[in-house]
Amino acid sequence: MSAIIAGGFNAQRTAANPLASAGADPNEWHFTLTPYLFLPTSTEGTSTVDGSSASIDLDLGDILDLLQGALSARFEAWRGQFGIITEGYYVYIEEDVTLPGPAEVNLNVPVKQAYISLMGAYRFHEGRTSRGPYSWDVSGGVRWNSITQDINITGPARATSLGGTETWFEPAIGLRAAYELSEDWTAGARVELSGFGVNGNDLQYTVLTGFDWQAWENVSLRFGYQWYGIDFATTRSGGRFAYDVDQHGPYLGASFTW
Repeated sequence: MSAIIAGGFNAQRTAANPLASAGADPNEWHFTLTPYLFLPTSTEGTSTVDGSSASIDLDLGDILDLLQGALSARFEAWRGQFGIITEGYYVYIEEDVTLPGPAEVNLNVPVKQAYISLMGAYRFHEGRTSRGPYSWDVSGGVRWNSITQDINITGPARATSLGGTETWFEPAIGLRAAYELSEDWTAGARVELSGFGVNGNDLQYTVLTGFDWQAWENVSLRFGYQWYGIDFATTRSGGRFAYDVDQHGPYLGASFTW
């Protein structure tokens, strides 16, 4: 139910070159904007609202049926070996159910998740093989998160709302590798971890691996596979509030460089 759209592995690029270490002017800024579409073929976990837990087991068809909106993009600015990375993410799903019985009771369950991350990055190693250049980046910073889980019950006698919204900040770190396979193709992988028990989030992780195809001079197409998970829990006035979900599936996207 989360991470419908997410950022990719994003090797820094200049013009047609997938690795900024090859031919980039270290005294100039280079920018990359990458919107991504993540298609989770499996979403499993547990949602807890006011102390009551429900299991989550959704496939891609279920997600698309429930999806109300999603948007995410990753932006990078690099100068030489130093970079700034920010990523914004939002997803909104909702389910409406009419419970069977003599009295008509409607159940509305919206779930929203968002985060904004800001990290500094450093290219700590780069080199070249007989095939082409490669690079390793490390990053670290902070991530702001928001999760909304509501249960709205409407019946002939009264209306009741449970749940609410939780927001928090947490530290984030990342590691990325890119390797040029040919003039137009680059293989890449990225791992990002955040939370580490800060403000109720035991761990939030993203693992991406895939390929970048330089389709045009300043535009490349990206595709691969992503694993995502979050394990957040806190206690509200109504009881335990938790969101523990793991997902995986393919992703597609496009990167624009200048």
